[in-house]
Amino acid sequence: MSDKYVIGVDYGTDSCRALILNAYSGEEIGSSVKNYPRWMEGKYCDSLKDRYRQHPLDYTGVLEYIVNDALSACPADVAGNVVGMAFDTTGSTPVLTDENGTPLALKSGFEENPNAMFILWKDHTSVKEAAEINELARKWETDYTRYEGGIYSSEWVWAKVIHVLRQDEEVRKAAYSWVEHCDWMPALLTGNTKPEDIRRSRCAAGHKAMWHESWGLPDEEFLVALDPLLKGFRNRLYHKTYTSDIVVGTLTEEWAEKLGLTVNVKVGVGAFDAHLGAVGGEVSPKALLRIMGTSTCDIMTASYREMENKLVPGICGQVDGSVVPGYIGMEAGQSAFGDVYAWFKNLLSWPLSLLENEEKAKELEEQILPKLTEEALKISIDESAVLATDWINGRRTPDANPMVKGTITGITLGTSAPMIFRALVEATAFGSKAIIDRFIENGIEIKEVIALGGVAKKSDMVMQILSDVLNMPIKIVRSEQACALGAAMFAAVNAGIYKKVEEAQKALGQEFEKEFTPNTEKHKKYIKIYEKYLNLGEITEKLMIKQNLSDV
Repeated sequence: MSDKYVIGVDYGTDSCRALILNAYSGEEIGSSVKNYPRWMEGKYCDSLKDRYRQHPLDYTGVLEYIVNDALSACPADVAGNVVGMAFDTTGSTPVLTDENGTPLALKSGFEENPNAMFILWKDHTSVKEAAEINELARKWETDYTRYEGGIYSSEWVWAKVIHVLRQDEEVRKAAYSWVEHCDWMPALLTGNTKPEDIRRSRCAAGHKAMWHESWGLPDEEFLVALDPLLKGFRNRLYHKTYTSDIVVGTLTEEWAEKLGLTVNVKVGVGAFDAHLGAVGGEVSPKALLRIMGTSTCDIMTASYREMENKLVPGICGQVDGSVVPGYIGMEAGQSAFGDVYAWFKNLLSWPLSLLENEEKAKELEEQILPKLTEEALKISIDESAVLATDWINGRRTPDANPMVKGTITGITLGTSAPMIFRALVEATAFGSKAIIDRFIENGIEIKEVIALGGVAKKSDMVMQILSDVLNMPIKIVRSEQACALGAAMFAAVNAGIYKKVEEAQKALGQEFEKEFTPNTEKHKKYIKIYEKYLNLGEITEKLMIKQNLSDV
C-alpha cells in the first residue's frame, strides 16, 4: 500500500498555515505559514471604530504560497499522492457576494471598499444591530437565539450583514447573498460558488447564523422585521447544512495547477478554527478544550443523552455535529486573553516610540513581558490588593456583552507594574472560571482541561495560575498547529482513509507535551479573590449600563 497524504489549511486572524500529513502514520511531511500582506499593512481596518476587514485576495494569495511552499519541502512523490484537503477559518467572517458567489471586493469598482470585503470575527461595528436582533428574538414566537446561548453577538454574521447593508448603498445594490469564509474556500476550490448550491458548514450556520434543523434559518418574516433590506436573502442562502466529514467535491483543474496537486484531491466541508482545533487537540466528552491566543475559544462535546432537554444559557451555541459528528458541540470563550497582556505591554512600551534608535527600542520592548513575568512570579497571592476584570475587548461569554469595559482597582502609590500584570493574568483566569462554572451549573460535567495555542505554549505562569484558579489539571497539546491538524484529520475522513474522525484522531493525534496540576492551598485563596472579581464585574456592568442610558 503506497502512502497517501492530506492537507489541513488553517486561516487564522493574522496568517494562514498549511500542514501536510502522512494520512496513515500522522507524520508531518511539510508545513508553511504566511501572513496576509494587506492585513499586515493595516489596510481596510480602523481600530478606533472596531472595524476589521480582510481582502479575499489575501486569502487566495497566501493559499497558493503556503501549499506550494509546504510541498517544496516534501519528497517529489507527495504532491501526486495528496488525496484530501480541508479548511478551517476564523468566524464569523462573512462577505457579501454577487449571484455567482463572488465576493464583491473582487468585482470592478469595489476592490478597495472595506464593506465589500470579509468582515473579521473581531469587527464590532455592528453592536447596535446585534442588540436589535436580541430585542426582536425575545418578542418573536420562536426565539432563534435559543441554541446560540440566548444572546446574539456583534461578532456574528446577521448583525454584520445588516450593518453593512445599512451603511453602504453601492454595496447594498450589488449584494445578492453572503457566504462565510469557511464555506467560500471549499466552494472556490471545487468550482461551485453559486450561493444556493454551496455546501454550508453546520458549524458556522448553527453557532453564528441562528440555523437549527427544526426551522432552518430564521424565517423571512423575522428577517424583514429586523430590516427590510434583508428581504429575499433567505431564499438565496440555504436550508440544509453539512458536517465536516462530508465531501464538497474535488479540485478544479485551475486550482489543482495553482497548488501543484491533482484534480483527484477531495475537499471537505469547512468549519471554524476553534472547532477543528478541538478535534486536533483530541477533544472528547467531559473535556473542555481551550484555544488560547489573542482571545480564547472554549469547545466541548457531549452525547445526545447528556444534552437531552439542556440549553446552556450565555454561551456561543450548542450545535449537533459542529465539532465531532454524532455529538453536540458547544462553544464559549473570552473576547480578550493574550490581547490583555499585549495591551499592557503596549501601554508600558509607549515611551520607547520616542527613542531615535528603533533597534534598541524594539529590543527593550521584547523584554517587557518576560521581565514582567519574572517579577510577577515573586509576588504572593496575598501581597497585592490589585484586582482587575478581563473585559478589555468586551465579554464573549458567559452572557455576551460587547459594551462592558475592563477595570483595574485597588491601586495605591505602592502598586508596581508587575502587580498590575499579575492582576491582569489572574483576571483572565477568573474569566475562564466563570465560563467553566456556567457549564457546570447547567449540568455539563468537566473532568479535565486541554489547552493549545500561543499562550498555552509560551507562558507557564499563565497556565499555572489558570490551573490553580480552576483547581483542575491542564494538558498542553503538543502540536504547534492543532487547528490545521484537525482540518487534516477531517481531510483523511473525506478521502475515505478513516470512517469517522474519532478514528483519525487516534491515528494522527500527537498527544500532550506537558501538564499543569493545581495547588490546593493557592486555589483556596483564589476562590476568595474570585468572589471579589464577580462583585467588581457586577458593579462595572451596572455602571456601563447607567452610562449608556445617560448617553441616549
